Amino acid sequence: MEDKINQLKKMINESNNIVFFGGAGVSTESGIPDFRSKDGLYNQKYKYPPEEILSHTFFINNIEEFYKFYKTKMNILECQPNIAHKKLAKLENEGKLKAIITQNIDGLHQKAGSKTVYELHGSVLRNYCMLCDKFYDAEYVFNSKGIPKCSCGGVIKPDVVLYEEDLDPEIVEKSVNAIQNADMLIVAGTSLTVFPAGLIINYFEGKNLVLINKEETTYISKANLVINDSLGKVFSKAID
Repeated sequence: MEDKINQLKKMINESNNIVFFGGAGVSTESGIPDFRSKDGLYNQKYKYPPEEILSHTFFINNIEEFYKFYKTKMNILECQPNIAHKKLAKLENEGKLKAIITQNIDGLHQKAGSKTVYELHGSVLRNYCMLCDKFYDAEYVFNSKGIPKCSCGGVIKPDVVLYEEDLDPEIVEKSVNAIQNADMLIVAGTSLTVFPAGLIINYFEGKNLVLINKEETTYISKANLVINDSLGKVFSKAID
């Protein structure tokens, strides 16, 4: 493992246009559960399957049940950035890291100080009235009773991409452009099984593709370096 850490450190030092692509595993060390691991949300028992609850159809037809789950399982207001978030912000501040592309909706990269963050699946920190588009912060939604309502009477919807909903084409375009221009792509904390997000890394044509995940992922054959360990542990040693 020490050799792999040193190899990663060398790659980072020799790169000038790094892009980071991250999934749920980036935030687990901040106390936010992932989805697909053995202890993840999708392997827990609920009245409805979590993947059904987090769909557009379910939100429209069962808003009250949606918010019961959402307020219990998606409330990240007390969560703080971990070492991985902080190290990435440091790399950006040094000019090496050009963009973070995240599948997470927790806003922890920005909380750690990162500026260029492309949120493929939106953010719980942004919420809008479905009638008048008035903005509401996460505190308002999570602290509301029942279904959060706007002052106009409309239902407030989190600005997150639910199943059956399309990704924001502008965010996808910016993500693809960042990856195409990168000389190093670090993919971490994701199984790369969520599409179309997982397909975006196919646009990488740079020098070094690095995969960091506790469990094995797809695309291993294309990677220059694969590290099966926690991101926080790896980054605390690889980034000064």
